[in-house]
Amino acid sequence: MVLPLSSTVDRTIERLRNAFVETTRGAREVVGAPIRPDLPDDDIPRLKGRIDACLEGKGGETAQRRRAAELGQTYLSLSAAGRRKFLLTLAHDYGLPREAALATVEQWRASKEAPRALVKALEPPAVRLLREFVGVPQGVKFVVDLRAELLTLGKSDAAARMLSEDLRPLLGAWFDVGFLDLVRIDWEAPASLLEKFVAYEAVHAIRSWRDLKNRLDSDRRCFAFFHPRMPDEPLIFVEVALVDGLAGNVQRLLDARAATHDVRQANTAIFYSISNCQQGLAGISFGNFLIKRVADQLARDLPNIKEFATLSPIPGLRHYIDGRLKTDGDQALTPAEIASLAPVIDEATGAAAVRKLLDRPVWWEVPAISKALRPILSRLAAKYLTATDERGRAIDRVAHFHLGNGAIVERLNWLGDTSANGFRQSYAMMVNYRYKLADVDANHEAYASGRVVASREVRALAKG
Repeated sequence: MVLPLSSTVDRTIERLRNAFVETTRGAREVVGAPIRPDLPDDDIPRLKGRIDACLEGKGGETAQRRRAAELGQTYLSLSAAGRRKFLLTLAHDYGLPREAALATVEQWRASKEAPRALVKALEPPAVRLLREFVGVPQGVKFVVDLRAELLTLGKSDAAARMLSEDLRPLLGAWFDVGFLDLVRIDWEAPASLLEKFVAYEAVHAIRSWRDLKNRLDSDRRCFAFFHPRMPDEPLIFVEVALVDGLAGNVQRLLDARAATHDVRQANTAIFYSISNCQQGLAGISFGNFLIKRVADQLARDLPNIKEFATLSPIPGLRHYIDGRLKTDGDQALTPAEIASLAPVIDEATGAAAVRKLLDRPVWWEVPAISKALRPILSRLAAKYLTATDERGRAIDRVAHFHLGNGAIVERLNWLGDTSANGFRQSYAMMVNYRYKLADVDANHEAYASGRVVASREVRALAKG
């Protein structure tokens, strides 16, 4: 039961359109003939006239909101091609090119105006336009979705990319964590919210109603951040399993047939899935605050929960291992590891033998092969998770996220995710990042100075 995200998006667009229609109802201004769906070139001057009218801000706050809602309604009425032309017009004609910015700075230097005037002058007209939507029903969601489209368009258009970046500080202010509500999602939640929970799950797909109910059972918790101006739209959610000890295999953890645990006997909260729901908020971080807020709430609600950890994927591990074996050859292995391969393969040695074994179908189901590969892949995984780049950041993006939040690399889990995706990204290995609440700040500072904090077990593996 993987529900299509497109159906959820379609209903969201319809809700936005209806909200804008309601806001513009009764407007006195004559706007002329509707702009055609594909936004042909001869309609662009009329579109720019509407944008200019919004930017002029005549007629007071109510009139400004109506004009903004009318412009939003126009955008939503366009086809995909029309929206693309709308966004390109906004980015190219209402952005702030470098030359204009430099000229503005020089004018300010020659004047005696306060710095605040410079900040205001450097705000692109497009950002000033979209700022008006904060007061329009469904307007915040509209700007978030519009930025999502700009991010996609920005892959091939520099002005669109620049506008998407210009919008990030605005959205960062609107979505400051102090404004967000932490909400627990359970089986009694509205069906529309449960549908979004299924559609937005980005780590471990929810495949049936039974699977969904299992994720929301009494020994599970799901929490999400919501914004007051987007009460029906989760921003990010985290799924938690309440268990005894560290979990090391995600298939067992998510087995809907397994018996429900007594939460009074659980001592560990396992964060096993974190999913961002709004593409337009890319680059605005909530996950670190979400984990800490959830851990604090669980500690209050369930005093028997003493440990907090993740069961996390290692997305770049397979690419790293394959690269080491190809580039470094036998230098990627220890002499003991090379010797251990002889009993299981005779047509190759060293790195070539490892590559041949990894290419075999279901190699992990052959005990002798699994036994030979485990120490090799585990050591390379430990090196990968404790290595840093030239900026002092962990190479793995998930490691960077959790280490930056103050967690430590606690334990590697052999065959922790035996799904096709698990083998595709990490040869089925997973990792536990541990959050010891008393040490979170110190761990964060250590990582900020370029040091990856890991358990003795992981450090010993990495040195092997």
